[in-house]
Amino acid sequence: MKLRLLYVMVAAATLAACSGGDKAPETSAAGDQEPAAGGGSKTVNVYNWSDYIAEDTNANFEKATGITVTYDVFDSNEVLEAKLLAGSSGYDVVVPSLNFLGRQIQAGVFMPLDKSKIPNSANLDPEMMKRIEKQDPGNRYAVPYMWGTTGIGYNVDKVKAAFGNTDVANSWDLVFKPENLAKLKDCGVTFLDTPSEIVPIALNYLGEDPNSTDPKVIDKAAALLKTIRPSISQFHSSSYIDAMANGDTCLVVGWSGDVIQARDRAEEAGNGVKIAYAIPKEGAPLWFDMLAIPKDARNVDNAYAYINYLLDPQVMANNSNFISYPNAVPKAKELMDEQITSDPTIYPPPEVAAKLFTFAIIPPEVDKQYTRLWTDLKTNR
Repeated sequence: MKLRLLYVMVAAATLAACSGGDKAPETSAAGDQEPAAGGGSKTVNVYNWSDYIAEDTNANFEKATGITVTYDVFDSNEVLEAKLLAGSSGYDVVVPSLNFLGRQIQAGVFMPLDKSKIPNSANLDPEMMKRIEKQDPGNRYAVPYMWGTTGIGYNVDKVKAAFGNTDVANSWDLVFKPENLAKLKDCGVTFLDTPSEIVPIALNYLGEDPNSTDPKVIDKAAALLKTIRPSISQFHSSSYIDAMANGDTCLVVGWSGDVIQARDRAEEAGNGVKIAYAIPKEGAPLWFDMLAIPKDARNVDNAYAYINYLLDPQVMANNSNFISYPNAVPKAKELMDEQITSDPTIYPPPEVAAKLFTFAIIPPEVDKQYTRLWTDLKTNR
């Protein structure tokens, strides 16, 4: 889930910044690779979320191992899942969110991991692994990479101008009460383009089970979303980082680290735009992004080497410092910047964490309903 300053590293670590304005077209370098005979290739094909790795991580891995990283990006679980279910994706390492991983496991998409080839898996948070085990029984198919929350990112001055203060940003009322959201319509409102997150958030706000599979209950979320549709400027899962930093949008329902990156970019630019992130008091999603190997991966040993490298505490710390997301390796926290580890919007305090909820695996019939209501919402039908 989550979308950081886009550094696409293809082959010999060529960097290309791609997160400004609309998201750059998805790359597909992995599809051009020749199959490896017995895993003998010196390439690993990685498919990760955009803006989700430090700018030098892949280059450092290449120097340490001699394995070339072909690095492609996506900005929604739905895009990744479509490629995985179609088969022959050409990727060796992919990064689905946990609830999508769970149903992809059921579909037989991934190979079981040989943990002896990932010695750094011993660094993973045991409590987090227990939580993840509910959707990956026995922790057989994946290891966690990063985690975070989905909440409200907002332009401090714009919200103050509309409401007199920013207290309203601490509640989903800001988003789901039409009269509130309408006050920010003219300065730009962006929602993540992912029904698998927005619908549960709406259900939770309504006091319903966020993971309900009851069609009538889900219809309540659809009805609520339609009431605020006139104030939503766009649905996008990556361009909002720069849009917020530039002052082109003033409110987003987005991922924690992305909003913090927008805040930091605005500060670095010195453009006077002040960005903040809030986890609403009613509760918000807690998600985990996982590292997995497709069952048809062609460079399996290189995939293990790449995953093992990412789980090194210093590598994890470097990545978290760069993308502003917490990671799954406790030893990395002591190596991270204090401004990251002490930020309650990145590491929520216990009283906030107690109200966070996770996503369940979406059954096919519910997924179809989500898709229908989302299409209707986006087309304003």
